Amino acid sequence: MNKILKLSFTDFKLIFRDSSLKVFLALPIILFALVVFAVPYLADKYDFLVPYLPLILAFAVIENTQTFCFISSMVLIDEKEADVAKIYGVVPLSKTEYIVSRFLIPYLFTLILNVILFTVQPFFDIGFGDNVLISMLAALVVPVYVLSINSIVRNRMQGMIYIKAFNMLILLPIFAFFVPEKLKHLFGIFPTHWIFQSVENATQGLPIGFMLTIGFIIFTGMFIYVSRSFIKNHFV
Repeated sequence: MNKILKLSFTDFKLIFRDSSLKVFLALPIILFALVVFAVPYLADKYDFLVPYLPLILAFAVIENTQTFCFISSMVLIDEKEADVAKIYGVVPLSKTEYIVSRFLIPYLFTLILNVILFTVQPFFDIGFGDNVLISMLAALVVPVYVLSINSIVRNRMQGMIYIKAFNMLILLPIFAFFVPEKLKHLFGIFPTHWIFQSVENATQGLPIGFMLTIGFIIFTGMFIYVSRSFIKNHFV
């Protein structure tokens, strides 16, 4: 456990060596300012925005994951380009411990961000239990996203292309809010659909257990699959 914590904090410090990555730490602050101040003002002024508040909140929850999706992706890509990944491949740390150490802080950081977001957002009264569970599910976007990209790309240029593509895939389930009720779960092939739907149900006071269960099953399965793929490709 000490080895995992030590590597986790070492990995986190890498962010502060690259000024382009440090900038992304400001994104949650901007997002919070929009949700807490700008959106309530606009919703009071323009009534047509009120029905879209659940969608706006769900979008904010997903966007909170993007800070470390980008940062962690670029850190790992840079390690591969500099052949540092090969060194990690022979350190006295199992591959599972390595993956846990690289995503412990990003996962917890994202989890806490969304717990705070649900708490301070002024639109809906969402119970703390639902808050934490949805935040736990949403935070899984980070490791699945980063491991997927780093299982495929070989350099920073490829990474930027795939990051743009992945960002679009993550947000595609937004369109489920604009189709008939009986068709919305066609977007269930996209894992983030179940996060969007969990948030929507929570804002309406509806049960979220079914959505969360499917979401956790999909994300857990994907995490196991992309972890194996990452291990095969990252350290060579």
